[in-house]
Amino acid sequence: MNKTIQLQDLGNKDYKATWEYQEQLFKEIVDLKIRNRREELDLATPNYFLFVEHPHVYTLGKSGDLSNLLLSEKQLAAKGATFYKINRGGDITYHGPGQIVGYPILDLENFFTDIHKYLRFLEEAIILTLQEYGISSGRSEGETGVWLGVGTPFARKICAMGVRASRWVTMHGFALNVNADLGYFDNIIPCGIRGKAVTSLNVELGVEKVNEEEVKQKVLKHFNELFEAKFV
Repeated sequence: MNKTIQLQDLGNKDYKATWEYQEQLFKEIVDLKIRNRREELDLATPNYFLFVEHPHVYTLGKSGDLSNLLLSEKQLAAKGATFYKINRGGDITYHGPGQIVGYPILDLENFFTDIHKYLRFLEEAIILTLQEYGISSGRSEGETGVWLGVGTPFARKICAMGVRASRWVTMHGFALNVNADLGYFDNIIPCGIRGKAVTSLNVELGVEKVNEEEVKQKVLKHFNELFEAKFV
């Protein structure tokens, strides 16, 4: 079991280029697993964790409904945004500046073979991070991600999640709103859920800008503890 995770911060990077890079790493792990099985080898499979910030983009999961995108192609272009249908779970979401996106590309056989547990651990890493800022958050039953004010008329989502897994290898991940322009969420029905608001950490704290590097370090600390992993 290799619990070492190679950390890469890609900075601000185009969504499609990042998706292709994820696919490359994902395939590398899957191919090695197939080779191990075919040749009866025991070569250690690598794990990766990518941090990235995307230019304005909307992505629709494989089970999503295109009608949840409220913009035409021309309106997308006017807002400087792009749109992709992708191979993760979940419906539609937005990525953009001021949002911390994390893509763990893990061989779960190095940790545990339980997708439900994996998703709950991703949520928990964010919940524990927000706790450090004095913000109480949690899960909303039947709705993946991290929410504030669950069970109240003021429920609002701060972190969206959507993953893909094959042969126990994961890709895609989470998007935490830290200093996000929430106006871009008005152009979609986020995650296909009507009547629920979206929020950002800076809004909840009542400040203009939160230190994103500090948030990343806190997320990594909690991820590391939950997965009993080591980042390099």
